[in-house]
Amino acid sequence: MTDRHDTPAPASADDHLRMVRERFDGRAPTYDESEMHRALASAVAAFIALDGVDTVLDVATGTGLVLRALRDRGFAGPLTGVDLSPGMIDEARRHLTDADLIVADAADLPLPDASFDLVTCVTGLQLFPHPGAAIAEWARVLRPGGRAVTATFVAVDPTRHRAAPPPGTSDHSPFDSVAHLTETVAPAGFRVARTQTWTEGADELLIAELSYDAGS
Repeated sequence: MTDRHDTPAPASADDHLRMVRERFDGRAPTYDESEMHRALASAVAAFIALDGVDTVLDVATGTGLVLRALRDRGFAGPLTGVDLSPGMIDEARRHLTDADLIVADAADLPLPDASFDLVTCVTGLQLFPHPGAAIAEWARVLRPGGRAVTATFVAVDPTRHRAAPPPGTSDHSPFDSVAHLTETVAPAGFRVARTQTWTEGADELLIAELSYDAGS
């Protein structure tokens, strides 16, 4: 396993985003071949409590695996997905013809305030140059009583992620434990409500439901 504190980030946020975009554009045609990512999406969909959820936003949606897993589970409400990579969004559109799929920066969502009941973000937070800004956007677009669900790496098996973004474009440390995740999401008004640990091989991930308190 690797040290989850990667090398220093690129010189600027723009460079960071460009590197991530280019790497995921290249991965888009074969991304769904990853058994790990497919299984994780299904596990996250099974973890989500859908009571009171009418609208869903998936941030860093990639090829839409989490949204597709929610559809497979029977969720029939409107689905929206946002990703930085046009290639990933093109792949998602092949599978989710009824979803609203948008190319956008997670820290600047082109979406109205208070428009979703649930925000999901699976293995995306570590790639954002400014994760706090992205989490604040979740708070902005959630309706009162809304929730977020995340999946973040606690341990990473490098032999299974050879196509991952370049060193310096990811930092798992703010999300690699319940304590760290709690500290990271608190400034935006979220608290960790419940968690589940998911493992496959040497990969270990923390799936967490975050409740939002607009008064925080």
